[in-house]
Amino acid sequence: MQIRTGFAIAFDTPGPTPMNLLLNVHPDRQGDLLTPETVSFDPPVPATQHRDGFGNVCTRIVAPGGRITMTADFMVRDTGEPDACVPEARQIPVQDLPNDVLVYLLGSRYCDTDKLSQTAWSLFGTAPEGWARVQAIVDYTHQRLRFDYQRADATRTASEGHAQQVGVCRDFAHLAITLCRCMNIPARYATGYLGDIGVPRDPAPMDFSAWFEVYLDGPEGPRWYTFDARHNRPRIGRIVMARGRDATDCALTTSFGTAWLVQFQVHTDAAEPAPFRQAA
Repeated sequence: MQIRTGFAIAFDTPGPTPMNLLLNVHPDRQGDLLTPETVSFDPPVPATQHRDGFGNVCTRIVAPGGRITMTADFMVRDTGEPDACVPEARQIPVQDLPNDVLVYLLGSRYCDTDKLSQTAWSLFGTAPEGWARVQAIVDYTHQRLRFDYQRADATRTASEGHAQQVGVCRDFAHLAITLCRCMNIPARYATGYLGDIGVPRDPAPMDFSAWFEVYLDGPEGPRWYTFDARHNRPRIGRIVMARGRDATDCALTTSFGTAWLVQFQVHTDAAEPAPFRQAA
């Protein structure tokens, strides 16, 4: 299937303001681009790109002052299949994990494992290891938190979300990631496009979405698997833009100075009919 997606984001700045942007599709999906993924700036500004430490495409600009608008509109090829469900995937002992995966067992800015470790072991210590334990964590997080876009808080940690029992998609991801790490399951944050493809349309304005990935040993060997504690069902058409330890590493826009957000529009739609799939 084909997905048309993109955005229009605008900021007002009081003067020249450096910005880092993670607005490109992750290199893992760039081979699926059907049209050029060009981010345009109005007014035009010089832009340079590099790969950050997590493999994300990072664009650096200096907003000149006043209003700057960033836009993109492009087509992506997708399998049209929902997220993989592999109940037989097993947990890998810590001593057997690859070196580059170990960082996803550690606490991070929003994933405060030290404050939730005892809670995690009391809740999931007797759960079967592997996929079943991760799914138990996802189920718990999905039930523990209430989604409320009006209660978004850019400083909320996993332990605070657990205590407040409310949040947005990033809070669901942070809590589930933290509980997984407490149980010695590597987990990392992911963000990108997730349209209402194959599910009833949400009347709320489209936004970027956050989910998470865990490292398990499946039938084809160790790999990262996608989980989504907010929706808690397999979804179609995820297009990842950034991955990292938590939202700190995956902020889609970071300004080094004052920048007021004045426009934010995201679109993600199937460009051809998509099958309606009911989650298992």
